[in-house]
Amino acid sequence: MNQELEYKGKQAKQASKALMCAGTDIKNTALGNMAQALQEQMAEILAANQMDLEAAKEKGISGALLDRLTLTPERIASMQEGILQIRDLEDPIGETVHMTVRPNGLEIGKKRVPVGVIGIIYEARPNVTADAAALCLKTSNAVILRGGKEALRSNLCIVKVLSQAIQRAGLPEGTLQIVEDTSRETAKELMKLNDYIDLLIPRGGGGLIQTVVKESTVPVIETGVGNCHTYVDKWADLEKAAAIAVNAKCSRPGVCNAMETLLVHKDVAAAFLPRMAAGMEPYHVELRGCAQTREILPAIRAAEEADYATEFLDFILAVKVVDSLEEAMEHIGRYSSGHSEAIVTENYTNARRFQQEVDAAAVYVNASTRFTDGFEFGFGAEIGISTQKMHARGPMGLEALTSVKYVISGDGQIR
Repeated sequence: MNQELEYKGKQAKQASKALMCAGTDIKNTALGNMAQALQEQMAEILAANQMDLEAAKEKGISGALLDRLTLTPERIASMQEGILQIRDLEDPIGETVHMTVRPNGLEIGKKRVPVGVIGIIYEARPNVTADAAALCLKTSNAVILRGGKEALRSNLCIVKVLSQAIQRAGLPEGTLQIVEDTSRETAKELMKLNDYIDLLIPRGGGGLIQTVVKESTVPVIETGVGNCHTYVDKWADLEKAAAIAVNAKCSRPGVCNAMETLLVHKDVAAAFLPRMAAGMEPYHVELRGCAQTREILPAIRAAEEADYATEFLDFILAVKVVDSLEEAMEHIGRYSSGHSEAIVTENYTNARRFQQEVDAAAVYVNASTRFTDGFEFGFGAEIGISTQKMHARGPMGLEALTSVKYVISGDGQIR
């Protein structure tokens, strides 16, 4: 076994036992320390990130991926705010989820407890480092992080800063750790570290996620890719629809909640598509459309079948004109990754049908898919966005990082 993984696994397991008994006050103190440390050592973090960015540019990494790697004072401030929001949320650990008294007098309760040790494998998103550390700490879990090599300097710096802040509150060193070896071999060994890790969460592109799902022997929560759609209905307010579409595609195209396909009802296509295209022109979005779309926007590229199945994570948008709400939902059902889907309509019946019949973790009416985010949902931050149908679906906040146990009290009852 990899010596680094074995050492850090043992450290994490030992820390998880101490965290199980840690009260809310000490955890909140540690979280406050973490937020303050990000502010005080921002210059050091930005310097490390700048080195990562320079190395990434030399390797020819694309604009969207570069954006995900980039830290700014504003993004670090957002990381701080997320940590403080998590600090101020109710501590779920120890909460009695259900209590009943049986006819024989047994009192049976179900309580929230930590998972134990959580492993997180993720790509070039250094903000995930802070989010994961804060969420796992609040839920009394130890965490072992394995980030991508592109963000290694940034992640090492952030973990050093946050770990020191955690230890100042009196919590053990193994509470937060990061794997420094970013090789694929080490990642595969981490996926089989059953003696030490209780749950593994991958966060990144489809290739990473599927590799972890298929190769891990540690239980996995699958965070899915985001092939997200927006459907502009016959009854849409077109001004509202244009603003939503531009935001969903252009505000940050390299993230999983960005729109990848725009569906437009045939009755409003002629009026809407030129307005939409004009709104996206300043962002230089490459539009790829069906034959009906190209009759209205003849200069754009023809869409291929594969375009409707692609998470571009870039300034590229597939567009299709549909005959009905039913056709839009059929298209979404065929190509959706189950992440986030939206309808723009002023028709109450169509809105309710869309929310009822579309199968996704988040289904919107008259709002951008860009809101599928733990911070925006009031969770402080998120550990990822689950597209599976287990106990955790959608943005995963504190409750998704807990388990339960039954506690039974009696007075000599026997069976």
